[in-house]
Amino acid sequence: MKKRKIAFHWQILIGMVIGVMWGLLAVHWQWIQFTDYYVKPWGTIFINLLKLIAVPLIIVSLISGVSNLTDISKLSRIGFKTLGFYILTTVIAITVGLIIVNISNPGKVFPEEKASEFNQKYASNVKEKQSQAAELKEVSPLQPLVDIVPSNFFNALTDNTKMLQVIFFAILFGIAMVFIPAEKVKPVKDLIDGLNDVVLKIIDIIMKMAPFGVFALIAALIVDVAGDHPKDTLSLFAALGLYALTVILGLLIMIFVIYPIFIKLFTKIKYRKFLKAISPVQLLAFSTSSSAATLPFTMETAEEKLGVSNETASFVLPLGATVNMDGTSLYQAVAAVFLAQVYGMHLGLGAQLTIILTATLASIGSAAVPGAGIVMLVIVLTAVGIPTEGIALIFAVDRPLDMLRTAVNVTGDTTIASIIASSENELDISVANA
Repeated sequence: MKKRKIAFHWQILIGMVIGVMWGLLAVHWQWIQFTDYYVKPWGTIFINLLKLIAVPLIIVSLISGVSNLTDISKLSRIGFKTLGFYILTTVIAITVGLIIVNISNPGKVFPEEKASEFNQKYASNVKEKQSQAAELKEVSPLQPLVDIVPSNFFNALTDNTKMLQVIFFAILFGIAMVFIPAEKVKPVKDLIDGLNDVVLKIIDIIMKMAPFGVFALIAALIVDVAGDHPKDTLSLFAALGLYALTVILGLLIMIFVIYPIFIKLFTKIKYRKFLKAISPVQLLAFSTSSSAATLPFTMETAEEKLGVSNETASFVLPLGATVNMDGTSLYQAVAAVFLAQVYGMHLGLGAQLTIILTATLASIGSAAVPGAGIVMLVIVLTAVGIPTEGIALIFAVDRPLDMLRTAVNVTGDTTIASIIASSENELDISVANA
């Protein structure tokens, strides 16, 4: 009798559950040093493997996808549609966040003694984020455009925060191939297609480690959050409960209200099937807190489970991993208003419109790595005059919220990829609704 294989999303979920159980036992039985020394490194290795393959994947997949678009007008059409949808969903996410936080008013119930306690506890973290944001503030408004164009391509390859520069080069390389006669460029295309197959096989090999990597990441996270005083940590979490619930509610609205509307309006995919197909991607994004690290698996899932063409997935998803941060943008809006309420500041319509504009632009420039949203939050707070020291209040719950908003980020990327593929008649509905 043939053994039935456990579905991949269940394997990841089992890894998460065991990770939670291990983390709680490690805190209770003081296995903290053992977890840090012998469990956490496996999570780090898994993250490094994903980052290792992300840049090669972007290069070969984007060059392959763009070079296959023999019609330049089609490339520009897809590009404008992709950016348009990404900006639209980002603005909607920020608006949802602002509406919810203005209704729940979480900052008005935050105890003053807890506020001062958090300010002292996370003072060093705040200064680091403030200095990073200050460097970004003291540059030209066009600096993000300047940063997209690398002065040295090989330097960009060595820095995961410069993913947009790698994307720029790959798109430029692909466009150049379109203008060269097919017979001359055929050897290069054959090489790129061969490399693409090799990279996809490497991804398959890496993903076999996913359940173990997720277990190690979750176990280490719980130990790091709880530390030596789990009871103190829980009391601090309780003080921020309403704020965290507000963010979570906003993220759930994006996944179960906004994205279903987009899928219903622009594709023929059943949203229940859509969610089932991308659930392993969401779980992996939740575990890694990085859209970039999850990108290889996101692309593979979009093509194999949703029927998105390789041409579309290769262009839309790498771009989304760097410029489309719906979950991060929503969180920034909620955090800004929450901190304003803590400080007793009233944010009028003009200030909240400024949050929408600033958070949209900040999300486009945000790196697809864990914790990048905090740096961008400093810029949003500065734009509306909220003391940036206030981010110390939300550091304690930022990590789990970062995991949740990353899951929303990749859901948004996959939603737009499906929409673009459908609009270009490059979506295999039979695969998506299988």
